[in-house]
Amino acid sequence: MPLSRGAPAVLPFLLAFLVGRGAGSSSHSMRYFVTSVSEPGQQVPQFSYVGYVDDQEFVSYNASTRRYLPKVPWISKVEKNDPDYWERNTLYAQGHERSFRDHLATLAEYYNQSGGLHTFQWMYGCELRNDWSKGGYYQYAYDGRDYISLDKDTLTWMAADVPAQNTKRKWDADFRDNEYKKTYLEETCIEWLQRYLNYGKETLLRTDKPEVKVTRKEDYDGMETLICRVGGFYPKDIDIDWTRDGEVWLQDVFHGLVSPNSDGTYYTWRSVKVDPKERERYKCHVEHDGLPNPVDVAWEEPDSNLGLIIGCVVGVLLLIAVMAGIAVYFKKSQDGYKAAAASDQGSNSSGTGTAVPI
Repeated sequence: MPLSRGAPAVLPFLLAFLVGRGAGSSSHSMRYFVTSVSEPGQQVPQFSYVGYVDDQEFVSYNASTRRYLPKVPWISKVEKNDPDYWERNTLYAQGHERSFRDHLATLAEYYNQSGGLHTFQWMYGCELRNDWSKGGYYQYAYDGRDYISLDKDTLTWMAADVPAQNTKRKWDADFRDNEYKKTYLEETCIEWLQRYLNYGKETLLRTDKPEVKVTRKEDYDGMETLICRVGGFYPKDIDIDWTRDGEVWLQDVFHGLVSPNSDGTYYTWRSVKVDPKERERYKCHVEHDGLPNPVDVAWEEPDSNLGLIIGCVVGVLLLIAVMAGIAVYFKKSQDGYKAAAASDQGSNSSGTGTAVPI
């Protein structure tokens, strides 16, 4: 069976591209990532269908639930204007689950394979940049490698290897459908992206200011490493550079991934190896939507703890003095009580009692 073109891209969830917004891109995107996996000994491939707006998963479907389900509260707003949204998309995802099973069989023939673990992925989506320019992508992968992708400008398919040429010949012949896909990516997709952004604006369009701190650690070779830690920011896009004397510095610079916090914000780090004698020349330069202006942060000598230590010692001495005073006071009070008690007892016996016989 030839690898089919798939259903026409007419619904808002027909998007896929498992990449985050690039740092500093100031764009919003909608993507879907569809995967089918055939494992040895299993009759039916595993299947998943996951949708994203920016970096937030908002809908999903898998072979276990077999339902198109919401992943965030704000997507429920779609039901007001589109009451058939969930049922329609559930049927659509179920159709792709069946078709992907056939695709895997066809691809195994193309690559002359029999059995084994294989994956087929469908990825496409669109983005709306800060300058209102638009972007779109539509591609497939087999076993983790590029298989075929759409060139929107020429309305032709780009095959990644010889087996993919089989699919390219079939899909290039349907020029009208390729035009339709381009229109979808550049118009319909963007319209739905804007609608979703409006539904989830409280979370998707918010900005959380990054916190920037530079620390240092000594290295074994007499050098030291300055570490710029940046956390608590949203959206995910962020530009971080080390500068020396105001110029971007790339030598001996290392960076971590932008990773999520439990509260929905992100954190990351950049480090640079420097000569301790020149550390004041280096600054961490950060640009982010949550900052009104870029910030440049240098390492600063921590405040001395001498004052704190002296204060603690004085406080302890005062406490000891107070406790000693209290102890002396109670001791004197007890001694006075005993003396008074003995005198009172003798007076009372003489004045009211009878003579003691001898």
